[in-house]
Amino acid sequence: MAMRPARPLTFGGEPLTVDRARRMRWTATGMLAAMAVVFIVTHGLVAAHPAWGYINAFAEAAMVGGLADWFAVTALFRHPLGLPIPHTAIIPENKDRIADTMAAFLRENFLTPAVVARRMAGMNIAKAAGEFLATSPERGAPDERSRITAGAAELLAEVLESLDPDRLGNQVRSGLAGQLSKLDIAPLAGRMIETTMADKRHQPLIDGFVRWAGLTIEDNEDTLREIIHQRVAGVLRWAGIDKTISSSVLDGLYKLLADVLVNPDHPLRGKIEEGLAKLGQDLQHDPDTREKVESMKRDLIANPAVAVWWTGVWERIRRSLIARARDPESGMGEDMRNMLAELGGALQADERLQHQINRFARRTAVGVATRYGDQIVRLVSETVKRWDAGTITDRVEGAVGRDLQFIRINGTLVGGLVGMTLHFLTGVL
Repeated sequence: MAMRPARPLTFGGEPLTVDRARRMRWTATGMLAAMAVVFIVTHGLVAAHPAWGYINAFAEAAMVGGLADWFAVTALFRHPLGLPIPHTAIIPENKDRIADTMAAFLRENFLTPAVVARRMAGMNIAKAAGEFLATSPERGAPDERSRITAGAAELLAEVLESLDPDRLGNQVRSGLAGQLSKLDIAPLAGRMIETTMADKRHQPLIDGFVRWAGLTIEDNEDTLREIIHQRVAGVLRWAGIDKTISSSVLDGLYKLLADVLVNPDHPLRGKIEEGLAKLGQDLQHDPDTREKVESMKRDLIANPAVAVWWTGVWERIRRSLIARARDPESGMGEDMRNMLAELGGALQADERLQHQINRFARRTAVGVATRYGDQIVRLVSETVKRWDAGTITDRVEGAVGRDLQFIRINGTLVGGLVGMTLHFLTGVL
């Protein structure tokens, strides 16, 4: 299917010099026409003075040279004067062969594994990337990094939006469940308890538990008094002694908890520590305790309520990430810029990291050339073949047409000088 460019042609990222090539073509044509006018005007003046003979010879030879080069340049792109002269309109008539030749040249000289490896051997890609990422603000790097981070944040938001929330949440949950099922929690928890107690970091936990127990008793005093009232004998209730007993029990509990809270050497605190120490040992070495913990873990993983809870948590995380990625005031962009700057500094300073990244990049490029080199050159070939004759003519002529018009101008001038030289030699001889 023939394709015509829908926008101005570009070459190397800048507009093609089509207008400049057209101006040079008119310049060359105007010079050729000027030589024709000079030749006609001076033809009748040759006998008047010898100088006119030189001018006439210059104009005559210049016309011949200009016409010859016009024909040669025009024949590259189209039929001169529209005449189907053999071996003209070379580029449009042979665009398929040109496409295959370009593809073969690209494959043999740029996309072979040996060439790619050799060209990348002397490139320090990691260091160059580090210098770019860690460039100081005075050199305008934050603007570049801002564009990078903005694009990365938008890409992250689009990826999260495009994924099926339920399916992705289930996949993440399945992955976490798989990892948790492989993890032996009991010994890990036992070692955590031992380490915490060795560093005396369990004391705030005990204090918190004691305070929680006191607040719980305080919030449920009426319930506790009712329980005591039901437990005492009827005679005591009739005498009203049950209220005194319940108050004494509650006051004793409050006093006990207060003593435990203020006395780090209280016996009850020691009993709690003994229980924690034994639990830590059992979690690590007692098979029955470990099996109970593992059974609780399996039941928890298989519980549908946990799955529903995790799905809701993941959805909130996903929406929060999307909102932060799209909010320029969220701070995510600044965090990413700082991270990129730190990465750039590490790439600049760590030669070992540079070596590893450069080796990875080289191997990746060689692998791409090996696996996809034929597909890349086939893409180039098929793309050029799909262009119609007008498109490929416009692109090539727009890229090099200005230089080709200089060939016409040079041909006109050189031809004129040769003609004048021959006229001189003819007169001498």
